Amino acid sequence: MTPRILIVLLGVLFAALTLSTLTAGPAHADEVGTEYDFSFAGNVQFNGEPLDGVLISVKGADYKAEAKTDAEGKWRIGVPERAEYTITLDEDTLPDGVAIIKDSEIKAEFGQTKFKSVNFFLGQAERNTVSFFDQFLNRAVNGLNFGLLLALAAIGLSLIFGTTGLSNFAHAELITFGALMTLVFSVNLALPIWIAIIIAILLSAGLGWGLDAVVWKPLRRKGVALVPLMIVSIGLSLALRYLYQYFFGGSTSQLPGSGMADLKFGPVSLSVIDMASMGISIVVLLLVAYFLLRTRIGKATRAVSDNPSLASASGIDVDGVIKIVWVAGAALAGLSGVLWAYFRPGVSWDMGFQLLLLVFAAVTLGGLGTAFGALIGSIIVGLFVELSTLWLPSDMKYVGALVILILVLLFRPQGIMGRKERIG
Repeated sequence: MTPRILIVLLGVLFAALTLSTLTAGPAHADEVGTEYDFSFAGNVQFNGEPLDGVLISVKGADYKAEAKTDAEGKWRIGVPERAEYTITLDEDTLPDGVAIIKDSEIKAEFGQTKFKSVNFFLGQAERNTVSFFDQFLNRAVNGLNFGLLLALAAIGLSLIFGTTGLSNFAHAELITFGALMTLVFSVNLALPIWIAIIIAILLSAGLGWGLDAVVWKPLRRKGVALVPLMIVSIGLSLALRYLYQYFFGGSTSQLPGSGMADLKFGPVSLSVIDMASMGISIVVLLLVAYFLLRTRIGKATRAVSDNPSLASASGIDVDGVIKIVWVAGAALAGLSGVLWAYFRPGVSWDMGFQLLLLVFAAVTLGGLGTAFGALIGSIIVGLFVELSTLWLPSDMKYVGALVILILVLLFRPQGIMGRKERIG
């Protein structure tokens, strides 16, 4: 096994050990949105017996949150303001033989108090189910949307790995940084969301430049080996993550426009934000492809990724190319973080870390150091994650990415578009 594969395997092992962070959720639902003054609550029972693990979601006033009932059938979700909200019970999380005999969605608002009780009426009946094909099509479109935003982060990580050999765990915090900066400028400073996103991407690019100038370039010049560099990236990831928590707290906040109503296109449900996310991702990925294939700097980037020594001997400024890759990779990660904040939805201090295993899986699946391989790997991972919920519990869907990763390394260690390295 080549040293590069070994380094990535070590990285993925670290990410896999933290899988419990990804797959989310305590055994019994905690109260959600406890930082808010207003709250909805209820008790889900059938024939006097509490129902555990039933998913309840609240949407309205540019806010969305969800919680599961606990062992006593109770749930509670806090909301930021007095407004009308739509409370939805996910029928797919009800036990077999239990159905909602009235509406699965209830519109509710607060009276003179800051608390509102919402209950659903359950009975014994056959539930109207959506056909398998309709479910498959809807989740495939969601998987494509997820795969495209994942590709933005994966391509940046892949380019950094290709030009420097570094498995950068701090890439997760670049993803989080983009979302946090968008939150600051759009919510705290009340700028229009599109201006906030542009500023966040520029600041993300600046952060990538700064990290390379202050941390990575000096370490490269000192000839530090790849494994110590990877350990440094893990430490940097932890430092940045808890710095975010210190300044932004542990709660989840919403960007403007989150929780918009879905539009129906046959069996497919998409919001305007979802369609905008897919459109932005496709345009940006086409621009990245043009940059790599048609521009002089892009060709130099591919040359450095293939063989840094030969590229340097050919007169290419390797350090300059690496600097550009760090700036571009961080900007793509920042944009991915913004789109991830809308897809989840919500901005939190550890949101990038929740995506890290999937980014590594996509990069390894597509082929280490290849931008186009990272794109293909991301689409496959995104589709697999969403489609797997047709057969697996939703809490287990991210495990599929690790299964894909193991299978690829067993049968094609170089990835889909990777090339085998010659020995000797």
